[in-house]
Amino acid sequence: MARLITPARAADALAAVLLGGLDPETCPGRTAVAVPGGELLLMPAASGAYAGVKIAGVAPGNPARGLPRITGSYLLLDGPTLRPLALLDGAALTTLRTPAVSALALRHLAPSGRPLRLVLFGSGPQAYGHLEAVLGVRELSDLVVVARDPARAARLVAHADALGVPARAGLPGDVAGADLVLCCTTAREPLFDGRLVAPDAVVVAVGSHEPDARETDTALVRRAAVYVESRAAALREAGDLLVPEAEGAIGPGHINGTLADLVTGRIAGGGRAGCPQLFKSVGMAWEDLAVAVALFEAAGGANSET
Repeated sequence: MARLITPARAADALAAVLLGGLDPETCPGRTAVAVPGGELLLMPAASGAYAGVKIAGVAPGNPARGLPRITGSYLLLDGPTLRPLALLDGAALTTLRTPAVSALALRHLAPSGRPLRLVLFGSGPQAYGHLEAVLGVRELSDLVVVARDPARAARLVAHADALGVPARAGLPGDVAGADLVLCCTTAREPLFDGRLVAPDAVVVAVGSHEPDARETDTALVRRAAVYVESRAAALREAGDLLVPEAEGAIGPGHINGTLADLVTGRIAGGGRAGCPQLFKSVGMAWEDLAVAVALFEAAGGANSET
């Protein structure tokens, strides 16, 4: 699937949907069901000429079995008739969609005009996808990979070097020198000390959609200008924001804006002067639909009987 369109092109598809008037605040929420192997997620959406639903599985025990942690399928439907059009690999769709959402946010939040130093937490598929996505929207001067598994970190470092990005493995404290910090992990506790993040840095956190799990700490959230895909979704699922709120450190009004605000120009990126920018993504069904449609049409599906 990733060969059909790049994360940058997927980001274009997401932007087009938002510019076309879709309001993420009105989109259906994710349904999560606990099962013995982990969690089943149901994510339906409809927009324009299409509808669709993703059924995803999150199986924490799979990596130990040599299997992907995220599984699933995406059923794309014709909007007016609800006739099935295509069945897509749900995990591959997520691996493309999530970096595309981050890339779209970074177009509006990340500094331009100079190469950026990136610190990337994680070494799985999302880390690779996010590296490609960032390279599609900004130039990088170097990369620091922070990961639990030294061997996997070394493989990602070698991959970045092959792409022409000088890279090395590092430690959480390396965020102090970063222009951009990407968190692409399964962590449930903060990955780094938010007080170390530079005032003009951008942090993107995509690893969790659970109210009690987070990759960033209260210190960062308190000092950052915060952007989300949807206020409603973030206040249901974003532990990065809900945990500090439960601590009394922030309130719901701490969110500065949404992805739609940035894309449509209702607000300009930059937030409060002299503070980091934090984009917290939980993943939404409208994003899956937008990227699934882009993949379907890139494959010629819109012009053929499927």
